[in-house]
Amino acid sequence: MASNSPAPEGIEIQEPPTAGAWGEWNPTEDSVRPVRGKHRVAKQRGGLARSSTVLGVGVIAAVGASGIATAQDRPQVAISIPSLPDLMPGGDGRQDDGDSGRQAAAAAGTTGIIAQQADRGADAGEILRNRILQQAESQQEAAEAKARAEAERAAHEAAAQEAKGKLEAARQAAEDAKAAAEAKAAEEAEAARKAAEAKAAQERAAAAGSWSLPTSAYTLTSHYGVAGSMWSSGHHTGLDFAAPTGTPAKAVGAGKITSAGWSGAYGYRIVLELEDGTEVWYCHLSSMSVTSGAVGAGDTIGRVGATGNVTGPHLHLEVRKGGSTVDPLAWLESKGLNV
Repeated sequence: MASNSPAPEGIEIQEPPTAGAWGEWNPTEDSVRPVRGKHRVAKQRGGLARSSTVLGVGVIAAVGASGIATAQDRPQVAISIPSLPDLMPGGDGRQDDGDSGRQAAAAAGTTGIIAQQADRGADAGEILRNRILQQAESQQEAAEAKARAEAERAAHEAAAQEAKGKLEAARQAAEDAKAAAEAKAAEEAEAARKAAEAKAAQERAAAAGSWSLPTSAYTLTSHYGVAGSMWSSGHHTGLDFAAPTGTPAKAVGAGKITSAGWSGAYGYRIVLELEDGTEVWYCHLSSMSVTSGAVGAGDTIGRVGATGNVTGPHLHLEVRKGGSTVDPLAWLESKGLNV
């Protein structure tokens, strides 16, 4: 089928030779006279068409096989158009005008088909090439995106690990600080306790310097406040120091002797009045060494005995403030004495 499309680029079409290529032709009356009878030149059919078709198929196959290459990348293919004399029987080159027109139209149509087929091949190759390039670009972008994601994930993991390490370090530091504070507080408490004990010891030592126990080699028997029928008040009013008869009885503190003699159920009794007015009674004495005057702490003022209402030798010690009795054990301890 004939086509008027231009020939594709890269395909060279050789034009048929002009009249000058055949030599100068001067028509005469005889030569221009119409040919009569059955002397028309037979037209050759199929030669040029077959050549053009085969050539077009070859071009399309070449373009399609290359895939990416285009018709422009192919070397130029020369297409020869048979000359008019070769198309005539006998090769004399003469043919009527109608046949020449048809041959030219057939050549032009074949050239158009070849051009269209070349264009189609070029377009298909270019589309395929672009599609491959797009796929390659997509794959490259996907690879780059994956690499970026991996890098971000690694960075996030590293940051999380670093934050975890910092948190662990901070926790450990807090625990260390807490332990150090507790240890310091314990040390301070222990130091304070020791300081308090030292102070108390100093106070006891100072007190012991001005105070003295009432006797020695004793055993405490009846304590203050113990109830019993053997006491006229119904309860014990003093503290009993059981000791052998004749054991010295000493003044617990500096003061003066205000009374000394027999006192009924108390037996022999000495009353020592201290500087603050407190009275200390020494009862059931076997003898009295000092019956009046001033005495100092630790001075012997009598001796342990079993006079009065007793069951055995002992020193009955009473402490009175304002005429009322108090617990002698607590009072002696308040003076720093270890009873």
